[in-house]
Amino acid sequence: MDSKRPSLRGAPSVSERGALPGVKPGMLEADLLRALDRREIEVLFQPQFACSDGAIVGAEALARWQHPSLGEIGARDLFAIAERAALVAPLSRHVVARALEDASEWPTNLHLSLNITPEELGDPRFAADFAELIGRSAIALARLVLEITEDVLLRNLQQAAEALSALRALGFKTALDDFGAGFCNFRYLKELPLDALKLDKVMVEGIPGDAKDLAVFRAIVGLGRALGLAVVAEGIESEIQRATVISEGCNYWQGFLRAQPMRSDKMLALSRTAHGAG
Repeated sequence: MDSKRPSLRGAPSVSERGALPGVKPGMLEADLLRALDRREIEVLFQPQFACSDGAIVGAEALARWQHPSLGEIGARDLFAIAERAALVAPLSRHVVARALEDASEWPTNLHLSLNITPEELGDPRFAADFAELIGRSAIALARLVLEITEDVLLRNLQQAAEALSALRALGFKTALDDFGAGFCNFRYLKELPLDALKLDKVMVEGIPGDAKDLAVFRAIVGLGRALGLAVVAEGIESEIQRATVISEGCNYWQGFLRAQPMRSDKMLALSRTAHGAG
């Protein structure tokens, strides 16, 4: 999980990933196993908007841990704790199952974006196991977007490409997430079976005021279009950023300007009012 998924307001401060001040090592790892059984791990959704008319097109599922004594723990630290506890796979399955449960009640025109961890994609059985998990849901595969980040690909690009190809053949869509936050390896765009390119917030922070930032952003958007990829701008926090990504040809955007991560019922309520509303 990445930096665009911070703990929400009121969460405990974190000195390093998954380490909370004043909390003994190992305590959170033990708590996490119980938290999965107690359904303390919830899923929030950050809406994504069409640049063409402002309508909600779907949402990205983000995990949150409502710890009984420490309060809310965001996805970045939650998955770091899970990695230390060797619980990434069970945690991810739990998050996917809860997200699917909520999304099954959404209108069929809304898609659901799910983050795939390096541990999952590194498992040779991942594609088959994931397809089986999704098969228990009533949601159509074409409404699901699997988001992967660069750290997934650094471990084994060939295996990642094979797994994504297998899932894409079943009907899933795929997106390269946080593009611009790492090395921006253009080889990934050539070798991976992708449907969308998600630009990290660092790609939009300097636009439109900085001419170099705008030139780089414009070039990346043009590259995405040339490759037939939908382009999603993340981290939109101001009206001028939103206006710029729209004018430069992005297809979709998401960010705190219009919607922080929210529960499914609130996302649905917003979707009923967000039809061309800007």
